[in-house]
Amino acid sequence: MKGKKAAAGDDIGRETRLELYRLQVELRYCEKRAYDLFLQNLVKGTSHLSLGQEAIAAAFGVAMRPDDYTFCTYRGHAHTLARGASMAGVLGELMGRQCGLLGGKGGSMHLTDVAHGAMGSYAIVGAHLPVAAGAAWSAQYRGTEQVAVCFFGDGTANIGAFHEALNLAAVWKLPVIFVCENNLYMEYTPISAVTAVKHPAADRASAYGLESILVDGNDADEVYRVAVRTMSQARAGGGPALIEAKTYRHSGHSRADPAKYRPEGELDKWLERDPIKLYRERLVKLGLNEATLKDIEDQALRKVDEATAIAKASLPPSLDGIEKNVWADGGAAWRN
Repeated sequence: MKGKKAAAGDDIGRETRLELYRLQVELRYCEKRAYDLFLQNLVKGTSHLSLGQEAIAAAFGVAMRPDDYTFCTYRGHAHTLARGASMAGVLGELMGRQCGLLGGKGGSMHLTDVAHGAMGSYAIVGAHLPVAAGAAWSAQYRGTEQVAVCFFGDGTANIGAFHEALNLAAVWKLPVIFVCENNLYMEYTPISAVTAVKHPAADRASAYGLESILVDGNDADEVYRVAVRTMSQARAGGGPALIEAKTYRHSGHSRADPAKYRPEGELDKWLERDPIKLYRERLVKLGLNEATLKDIEDQALRKVDEATAIAKASLPPSLDGIEKNVWADGGAAWRN
């Protein structure tokens, strides 16, 4: 836990809060830039932005150890960046450039940076939950006290792999934290319209002997506290946790979605609870001056501008790399 220079009764501390704010702002600016690059016709294919959900990625990014594992969905830009992956590498991958995390071959929905513990974005709904359990089993077997954190959307809670992974993780007491980012919609369908319980993840925790954890996903402090507590328990052999973080995406499911299915006024109400707006107001009330916060924001924008310039200058992948990092014979041999 990084809560240095904490005031009396403050369990988080000034330095950690500044880091949480810095990371939220960087994630917001980078996602906005990704959309701007799309409008310039520099990002091909689809992509899924996490504008409005930055508090969850930032809180876990700050709370996790460098050797912990992150598994995320196709809405994974923020989670990958939060682990320390190169911003130029992320934007370059979206643009299909050689500087991309995967050399421009993976694209938005497959961001991976193993060196920083970002173990992949998964486009198949629910597919990564058993994989995260497997990574946690490996850490448990090796006695490393590493924790796997698996992020997924509310719709995944209705997928069979969700229940299979939770059951096995509970039986074997695996050090894995399952985090449901409940943004109210599974693509275009309200999760409430197709789910028998009010809280798709938290209300099902008891079925696996787990604590029901429901947290405000737009409050970075609250998410950070839950992250620190559950990961500490997992490292000590206390087994998995299932967290449901209530949040809201500001845009549609993907950039092809105008989100006209949302009730009138719903977005406006959630914009009032923008996680970055709320956190900035909190920091000011805690005594942080405007100049300090403005400096963080300016540095974040410069970082995004520099990453954009690097990505734009990078060349597309050459054809001689088309057979690299693919299965050569369907087995364990790779052509590299």
